[in-house]
Amino acid sequence: MTITPQTDGIHPGRLDRERLAENFDDLWPRLDAHEARVAADRCYFCYDAPCITACPTEIDIPLFIRQIQAGQPEAAAKTIFDQNILGGMCARVCPTENLCEGACVREAAEGQPVEIGRLQRYATDTLMERNEHPYARAAPTGKRIAVVGAGPAGLACAHRLAMRGHDVVIHDARERPGGLNEYGIAAYKTAGGFAQAEVDWLMRIGGITLMTGRALGRDVTLEELRADYDAVFLGIGLGGVNALRAPGEEKEGVRPAVEFIAELRQAEDLAALPVGRHVVVIGGGMTAVDAAVQSKLLGAEHVTMVYRRGREAMGASDDELDHAATEGVKIVTHAMPMAIHGNGAVREIEFAYARQGETGLEPTGETFRLKADQVFKAIGQRLDGVPEGLEIARGKIATDARGRTSVAGVWAGGDCTEGEDLTVVAVAQGRDAAEDIHASLTA
Repeated sequence: MTITPQTDGIHPGRLDRERLAENFDDLWPRLDAHEARVAADRCYFCYDAPCITACPTEIDIPLFIRQIQAGQPEAAAKTIFDQNILGGMCARVCPTENLCEGACVREAAEGQPVEIGRLQRYATDTLMERNEHPYARAAPTGKRIAVVGAGPAGLACAHRLAMRGHDVVIHDARERPGGLNEYGIAAYKTAGGFAQAEVDWLMRIGGITLMTGRALGRDVTLEELRADYDAVFLGIGLGGVNALRAPGEEKEGVRPAVEFIAELRQAEDLAALPVGRHVVVIGGGMTAVDAAVQSKLLGAEHVTMVYRRGREAMGASDDELDHAATEGVKIVTHAMPMAIHGNGAVREIEFAYARQGETGLEPTGETFRLKADQVFKAIGQRLDGVPEGLEIARGKIATDARGRTSVAGVWAGGDCTEGEDLTVVAVAQGRDAAEDIHASLTA
């Protein structure tokens, strides 16, 4: 683990270990059996249920809720996993308020949807805690597929291919599998080492070999994979971080939010993790919220999120933004960074209020400064190190509806391709690409 160099304002141990354990405990504890039955009773079990259409993996939500209502959480979990093998993680991190719960008839009628996400967690946790895996492999096909990236897309693809009887080798650049589930999501959403436990459970299907510390382009090339395997799936995510393009960006204390979150997720002792007294997070998406809230939970006294547009344009959901505010994060909108000030290390950030001009956002001329000893950049990531020959569209790997790239025998999915950068979308793309790979190899 890389520890951030300390400046005058960045220190570890701002809170004691007991308080830190409390702060980073499970955000939404699991429902018990009675609570789940009560929550399930609120479902109307709609015909042509809008919640199914709103789910990128198209889980039969009314069916699994009815199964919970009937006292069969394991059957409910199987209904979920049939469509989304990472249903346990998605129950924890999906923006359900914008997806299934946002489309719920109860939400439209009463402003209070069925708690689909918590019901999904109840079911999936119940089954995963049993000492068995609900799927068996089909007869061996003799085909070998390389999956690059052990994130949600890669894991979903690998599991579905293994279930179809293929042998799968996952190549991942990091030391541990899971991708953003392991390195990029707030710890309080995945308490108790759930990300790693989910990977271990998924791997019990068999037929999947995991090779860590193998980066595409550094340790293996796409051409080598194409030569050695019958098909290749790329779930490489987004490795680059966008720059602020503001003077002073290189100063000590300024770093990408994704690095901070990964460091926190891998920390064995949160009390040893340095955090600033005055933290500024630049951005308005989920990564920005996760960095801001966790800074506050580590003991930062003042945490401010600053976004260049209005709240309605922020990538984070209203629920996430409200949660940040509840934790004491200040949210400033319509402001763009102009310069980072300090002698070697950051001390202040200068912002200009922004407005929409004829050619885009432009400063109004009115500026302000925020005191800062730690700054996290959360203004988006970019595709990095793309193998030659792959067609790129709008900064991402171009694919067709089946996940096929411009290179024969190569499929792709997840954040490195077009679509919303959500875990559930990545799972759907990995699953669907696996089915197309299977159809292609067995035609």
